[in-house]
Amino acid sequence: MILEAQTQTIARKSLHHELVDRIQLLIIHAELAPGIKVPEKLLCERFGVSRTPLREALKVLASAGLVRLEPNRGAWVTQVTQDEVEEVFPVLGALEALSGELACKHITDAEINEVSALHDQMMGSYESRDLDAYFNLNQKIHRAILLAARNSTLTSSCETLSLRMQRARYMANMNEDRWYEAVQEHEKILKCLVQRDGPKLAVTLLTHMDAKRASVIRWLQTRE
Repeated sequence: MILEAQTQTIARKSLHHELVDRIQLLIIHAELAPGIKVPEKLLCERFGVSRTPLREALKVLASAGLVRLEPNRGAWVTQVTQDEVEEVFPVLGALEALSGELACKHITDAEINEVSALHDQMMGSYESRDLDAYFNLNQKIHRAILLAARNSTLTSSCETLSLRMQRARYMANMNEDRWYEAVQEHEKILKCLVQRDGPKLAVTLLTHMDAKRASVIRWLQTRE
């Protein structure tokens, strides 16, 4: 896919984080497709930045496994492999399960209401088949539960692994059957959270992540 040089200037106050987030989205949505060289000059023009902050952002993305830095050759978007998925998802599932159990111990009524509101918005995006909006809200729900666990070590570990798998999770949700199943799973997640049933939420999140792993594997196999 050819990346267009659209002007999307980033505010200096949040330059570093915004650059990471913007490039991450380009990778998740396959505007920067797996296996291609990252067009640094074009990205600098698109976001109105110099090479220095862009390359710092690419280092962050490289640490997350989204790009590969090669000496004197620049940055390349990495491929998602079946071996990586089979390695990462069980660990990610265990971390999400733990976050659910801890969240049920610490979450406030206000935070539950926030997750419920996000869930309703996500359902609306599902009904309208707006995958980008759905995925964004889905990630916000998982992050809200993670933050409610009140454990910074768990948060950083889970977010690092989640970042590596986000593009595969996004693409796998394009399957209509899997998308429907994921929505049903999120209904169960919300119910467990509202009831503050930590053990049941842990199992539900673990099952949810395993179903996602299987859907990603199926998606990868169709591309072979």
